[in-house]
Amino acid sequence: MQFQLTEEHLMIQQAARDFAQNECLPGVIERDEHQKFPREQVLKLAELGFMGMMVSPDYGGSGMDTISYVLAMEEISKIDASVSVCMSVNNSLVCWGLEKFGSEEQKQKYLTPLAQGRKNGELFIGAFLLSEPEAGSDATSQRTYAEDKGDHYVLNGTKNWITNGSSASVYLVMAQTDISKGSKGINAFIVEKSWPGVAVGAKENKLGIRGSDTHSISFTDVKVPKENRIGGDGFGFTFAMKTLAGGRIGIAAQALGIAGGAYELSLKYSKERKAFGKEIMHHQAIQFKLADMATRIECARLLCLKAAWEKDQHLDYTLSSSMAKVFASETAMWVTVEAVQVHGGYGYVKEYHVERLMRDAKITQIYEGTSEVQRIVISRSILK
Repeated sequence: MQFQLTEEHLMIQQAARDFAQNECLPGVIERDEHQKFPREQVLKLAELGFMGMMVSPDYGGSGMDTISYVLAMEEISKIDASVSVCMSVNNSLVCWGLEKFGSEEQKQKYLTPLAQGRKNGELFIGAFLLSEPEAGSDATSQRTYAEDKGDHYVLNGTKNWITNGSSASVYLVMAQTDISKGSKGINAFIVEKSWPGVAVGAKENKLGIRGSDTHSISFTDVKVPKENRIGGDGFGFTFAMKTLAGGRIGIAAQALGIAGGAYELSLKYSKERKAFGKEIMHHQAIQFKLADMATRIECARLLCLKAAWEKDQHLDYTLSSSMAKVFASETAMWVTVEAVQVHGGYGYVKEYHVERLMRDAKITQIYEGTSEVQRIVISRSILK
């Protein structure tokens, strides 16, 4: 097994690190406080080719591997998880799903501008609409309904907790078309935000990742052309599950980055802050915290890279992505809490960043399937 990154991987990692420091760090506290969507940062990510990293150049993407994506997600998440989650959704859930399962017409019309992050000079990104008021982790309980009208569907319902909700131009929507068939009666549709009957709800006032725009999206008699259905009839649930498996790698990388950012700040602070006549890095209590942080982060990183490698090798990465997501998200929560502790009173104020990272960390245990759901996936696999 190769544990060293290639020269290309190192270049991508450095490019992401430079972007995070130069473009994301300035104003990150203000964006968090005012819940400001990082539009300028996302547009610049598009210029770097980071909004369609794994998409083939045939469809406007960068043609990179999943390992490159994990490295970039980690570096950007160290500074601003609100930026990285926009990147994650567009890459892992929207672009990947369309390239893997979309028709050639769908790829030409939607995937190409999504991978480029722009259309006619304007921001063009996507969102993934699965969760509902009563169908979060239980994805089979879809109440959003699409009635088959022959050459089109009529879509009605509401989706919750949608990242990129107001900024996206295109939605991938899971909806029930035949309740009697259960999960096999679910379909996936490409819906444009500008279509009549699509409405964006109020922005959620969240604990963390406050810069990302999270909204509810409602549909009232929205006419969806038959050619905008992804895959065959009844493919929607399979589409959602396969797409989410890759999405978990992105969220694991985000959690890894949040933990890494908190650790790096703590390490730096421990070398500057003095207590009892010496820098606190010389106190064993702090040394042990830093050692545990570094160890857990390294474990999370290896799990993330293993899942990414398996995906690149076209292996079944369901188990590894779930393990990576569980461990990395719990590592992020633990490390950020300890980072606040290392900083003491300064860790509780915004200008030292670690309190924001602690708030951002919590969502990684919840979205793309809660830690409890991932443990179900893991246990089913190991108990076969």
